[in-house]
Amino acid sequence: MIVSPQVLSDVDNLRARFCGAQPFRHIVIDDFLDAGFADALLAQFPDFERGNSNNEYRQKGGKSVVESVRKLGPAYQQMDDVIQGREFLGLIERITGIPELLYDPYYLGGGTHSNRSGQSLDAHVDFNYHPVDEWHRRLNLIVYLNPEWQDSWGGQLQLHSDPRRDDNRTSSIAPVFNRAVIFETNEVSWHGFPEIRMPEDRQSLTRKSVALYFYTRDRPEEETVGKHTTVYIDRPLPEHLRAGHVLDDGDMQELQALLSRRDHHIQRLYRELHELTAARDRGALGRILYLAKRAYFRARR
Repeated sequence: MIVSPQVLSDVDNLRARFCGAQPFRHIVIDDFLDAGFADALLAQFPDFERGNSNNEYRQKGGKSVVESVRKLGPAYQQMDDVIQGREFLGLIERITGIPELLYDPYYLGGGTHSNRSGQSLDAHVDFNYHPVDEWHRRLNLIVYLNPEWQDSWGGQLQLHSDPRRDDNRTSSIAPVFNRAVIFETNEVSWHGFPEIRMPEDRQSLTRKSVALYFYTRDRPEEETVGKHTTVYIDRPLPEHLRAGHVLDDGDMQELQALLSRRDHHIQRLYRELHELTAARDRGALGRILYLAKRAYFRARR
């Protein structure tokens, strides 16, 4: 088993922590993997250039993803073998109380994630159905592989109660080495991370993680909604920008960056609308091809 013995012997306590966590059910587990195995995953972690770094605008960005994890080396092959087995799935079921979990053989949107300085992730809820098998998405399990990480570098995983509200409550989790975060995915599981700000002498470092997503064939009726892709919320103005505040150069740069992100978001929506209209004009086959392509790109965010 690749999971540390301490985790295996503490399941009841872990489940209580998972069920009682706020702003939605989750748990943070330090030293989640066997120490030697975590070291092996880091040693075989792919270089940024090896992964797919196309962003939602289909341009090269600051995040690189490798979904074909078995090609990365023996440790990732072992990980893939273990996480699809009943022993591992049963462990996660006991911790979360979610039965009959299914492993995703495609690693759609998952696998290794490498984020460069300057990268961030707006608060969002994930796509809720598997694009291929139509299973319900139920859990994210993220293992961080960053041997050195300081709070001043940003990049903390943030779990939100509701980023659209002024009284939004946030839980912040540093992405330190061999720390696992398991959280449920539903219509209120808002999460993201603020901008990574590496110092000049650490620019070559990236925020490394392995993302594993789990599904079920069914889910409780009260949690079941129509199919949707990833839903993002554009980040609000910083708290210090209020009436009477005098803008400085740093404020202007931050405002310009926020406006640029919002402009890109609007442009992407217009492009998708244009593509959908063109697909409609091409008939039924065009619509099917459009939806298939859209699901493919959205799943890989």
